[in-house]
Amino acid sequence: MARGPKKHLKRVTAPKHWMLDKLTSVFAPRPSTGPHKLRECLPLIIFLRNRLKYALTGDEVKKICMQRFIKIDGKVRTDITYPAGFMDVISVDKTGENFRLIYDTKGRFAVHRSPTFSLLARATNHGFPFLEERGSASPLLKRETRDWLPNRAVGEMLSL
Repeated sequence: MARGPKKHLKRVTAPKHWMLDKLTSVFAPRPSTGPHKLRECLPLIIFLRNRLKYALTGDEVKKICMQRFIKIDGKVRTDITYPAGFMDVISVDKTGENFRLIYDTKGRFAVHRSPTFSLLARATNHGFPFLEERGSASPLLKRETRDWLPNRAVGEMLSL
């Protein structure tokens, strides 16, 4: 009988959109519990090591995260298996780079690099203010901005 949740993830059974090779090792980093499901996220260690090539090993990724250089949606994250998902903004303070995770045409995560993203977080029904993109009511596009301009109002229409 199994006792508790699964702690391991075999590399062969990892999601294909992570684009991990099969022969490097047996296991893949299992994402922590968080805002995105296992099949709909990209762990921070894969983002920094495999996509951006900022580190060669998992220990180097751990050192980068523990120095508090990485922010996801404006909050510092030190967990190397934190699940970053669709439309999340990942900021690297040391280099001043900002990345947004979006899907490409084949369903894989593509990293969209931009020097100036407004730091946006998920809007929920807890009363957070949000700006709607052209009046759409999609929950993926509703975001809360942290750097308010004084002439903006809550719920104001803003075309991005």
